[in-house]
Amino acid sequence: MKFTLITLFPDEISSSISFGILGRAIKNKVIEVDYISLRDYSDNKYQSIDDKPYGGGPGMLIQAEPLIKAINKVRSESNKNIPVIFLTPQGKLFTQKTAKAYSQINQLIIVSGRYEGFDERVHELVDNSSEISIGDYVISGGEIATAVIIDAITRLLPGALGDENSAKQDSFSEGLLDYPHYTRPEEVEGIKVPEVLLSGNHNAINQWRFKQSIGKTFDKRPDLIKKRNLTDEEEEILNEYIKDNKE
Repeated sequence: MKFTLITLFPDEISSSISFGILGRAIKNKVIEVDYISLRDYSDNKYQSIDDKPYGGGPGMLIQAEPLIKAINKVRSESNKNIPVIFLTPQGKLFTQKTAKAYSQINQLIIVSGRYEGFDERVHELVDNSSEISIGDYVISGGEIATAVIIDAITRLLPGALGDENSAKQDSFSEGLLDYPHYTRPEEVEGIKVPEVLLSGNHNAINQWRFKQSIGKTFDKRPDLIKKRNLTDEEEEILNEYIKDNKE
C-alpha cells in the first residue's frame, strides 16, 4: 500500500515511522511512503502557505490553492480518485473499523493539518476526501496523527506482522477490548495466573478469553457494548462475568 503524505514537517513523520513494525514494513515493501512538502506549492518567494482568516480571529489558516495544487499533482501522476484524508479536530473519529476500510485500498493521501486548520473551500473542491480526527482533543499538528493512522492501517496489511493472527486479536478488532494477558512467572506478589490458562485445554481457554473480552469491555468501555448489540449468547456470557466478579 502506498501512503502519500502532504505536510509542512515531513521529518517529524519520518522519524515516527522508521522503527519497529512500520520500519520493517517499509523495508520489506509492505508499504511505500512518499512525502510532499506543501511549501513547494507556494506561489511566493517566501514559500508561505498560510494567511490570516477573513473576519478576524487568532491564528493562521492553510490556504486552499497550494494544497489543492499538491493534491492534484499527486493524483495526476497516479490516480485521480485516490482518497484524501484531511486531519482535523472536526473530523469523523478514526476507529479500528476505519483503519480496516482503508487497509483494503492501494493508495491514500493524508494531509496533516497545522495552525487553525484549512481554508474551508479545500473540503468543497477536493473530491473523494474525508475529514478524520484521532480523538476529542487538540494537538499541535497532524503529523503525530498521521503516524497513528499509518500504524493502525499497516498492522492490518498482509506481511506487516510476524503473526498474521495478531491483528485479529487486537483490541477493537471485533468491536471489543482485548482479553487479559499473562506470562512467566506464574505468581507475582501473591497474584497467580488464572488456572484455565495453565490447563492446556484450548477450548476452555478460548471461552475464558472471550468472556474476559466482553467483561473488560463492559467494565471499561460500555459504549462499545451498546454499539455491538450483544446476541443472547453473548448476553449470557456477560452476565456470567458480572456474577463471577461480584463473588
